[in-house]
Amino acid sequence: MNEIRNVVVVGAGIMGSGIAHVFALHDRDVTLIDVDTDRLAAARRIVERDLRRQAGKGVIDAGRVEETLARIRGSTEMARVADADFVIEAVTEDARVKLDIFRELDRLAPERALLASNTSSISITRLAGATTRQDRVAGMHFMNPVPVMPLVEIVRGMETSDSTVQAVVELATSLDKRPVVVRDSPGFVTNRVLLPMINEAVYCLMEGVADAESIDEIMRHGMNHPIGPLALADLIGLDTCLAILEVLHRELGEDKYRPCPLLRQYVAAGRLGRKSGRGFYVYA
Repeated sequence: MNEIRNVVVVGAGIMGSGIAHVFALHDRDVTLIDVDTDRLAAARRIVERDLRRQAGKGVIDAGRVEETLARIRGSTEMARVADADFVIEAVTEDARVKLDIFRELDRLAPERALLASNTSSISITRLAGATTRQDRVAGMHFMNPVPVMPLVEIVRGMETSDSTVQAVVELATSLDKRPVVVRDSPGFVTNRVLLPMINEAVYCLMEGVADAESIDEIMRHGMNHPIGPLALADLIGLDTCLAILEVLHRELGEDKYRPCPLLRQYVAAGRLGRKSGRGFYVYA
């Protein structure tokens, strides 16, 4: 595999901006693509804020803030993938949207380029099947917040080659992340284990077993979790949690993955968590 220097991130949401942040911080030239110019501008503000926070805590030198920002360019044109060595998709957790993007990436990206998805639950094999380079497609599932969390779940699709897996593992390691390789399966490992816990916490809230603060306090202080499941759901996005549970329920066919009705209600009401200002908690 050729050295990966030019990286394209498709999707300028919370995850996309975080992924652009870590690649640029580790000396890659990054193009961040989104159809929404306002979202691109917001992503740049988020990256700058988080870089200055890292500098303030002494995690990085202050001089690296502007250097890193200078490596990130925004664009609304998918044709910018023409010079990419590596492309990672980080759009909404909707299989139809992702499949359309992978078809376009396969058409526009150079033959040498590896394609990856930051999907939380959708089959990498299915996404790769929309391309003519199934051996060069893998999952690269970062954790939120991307600049802070060390784990990257590397997902091997049915046709993903050993050389592609090795290249993506080496890439994650070069970002000072901890890559762990898993097989393509609904929810992979992280969300197959995590989302049922979050879902059960929502059931406890719905059934009046305890309020949100108490549920999270029990899991923080009793199970040594750094953040409670309901606060974590707000961080992930309740719409994303619902989408992942729907994939798990549909693909695995077991009722233990059935989304809690209260979760559906919150999403229907627009209470999506931190990104909307209100979820299980209210945010300024």
